[in-house]
Amino acid sequence: MRWLRYSHKGHIGMGQLVDETIHVYQGLLFQHPQPTGETLSLLNVEILAPCHPTKVLALWNNFRTAAEKNGWSAPSEPLYFLKSPNSYSHHLQAVMRPPNDVGRVVYEAELGIVIGRRGRDIPLEDVGQYIFGYTCVNDVTAIELLRSDTSFEQWTRAKNFDGFTPFGPWVETDLDLTQATVTAKVNGRERQNYHVSDMFFSPQELVSKLSRGMTLEPGDIISCGTSLGAMPWQNDAVVEVTIEGIGTLSNTMKVPT
Repeated sequence: MRWLRYSHKGHIGMGQLVDETIHVYQGLLFQHPQPTGETLSLLNVEILAPCHPTKVLALWNNFRTAAEKNGWSAPSEPLYFLKSPNSYSHHLQAVMRPPNDVGRVVYEAELGIVIGRRGRDIPLEDVGQYIFGYTCVNDVTAIELLRSDTSFEQWTRAKNFDGFTPFGPWVETDLDLTQATVTAKVNGRERQNYHVSDMFFSPQELVSKLSRGMTLEPGDIISCGTSLGAMPWQNDAVVEVTIEGIGTLSNTMKVPT
């Protein structure tokens, strides 16, 4: 089941997507929304980010293949950072390049876990009650800025420029994680292709471990980290993040005018 938010003739709404048709719902996404009976064509709406996270928790070094290639040791606990609401953007929204002195910016194709229920210290066996679904995430990073000061790694600044976290285009509630793959194409050329099953910490483990002492709210997203192939994002290049079973998130890097 695919849930999305949209803008249509000045109205923001939500619904379930079936093929190319949106079945419109009213209410709140995580509180039993009700169908209105109205339908819209996907071609006639602007697709918005599918939810409003209070926070995005994004993983680093969560894939075995990337760790082996880069000489990183296997983490004993999930390694993560936060991305702020000003960084969120949606499908087809342009990502604006920061000033030139920031340096290179890279794309990172990732699986996003969408939380559907408030929880803290969630036992692993109960995680299924808290996961609403999954979405595509592009965890954009100002990679040169990250380590430009040798005394302090600037994760917050490097990850949180306006628009640096596109996600969407919708939330898929039924995803086979054992078979899912994540790809990134740049202007149609494949640059990333990896299996979700290569994670050190599975999506279920991430929800349980990241909820220790930290309350997860409905709509929050855990971005599961990326694998090999993340590269600098050039001006006017289109990056497409595709996850088998979900769909494709597409964004273009633009220079502000």
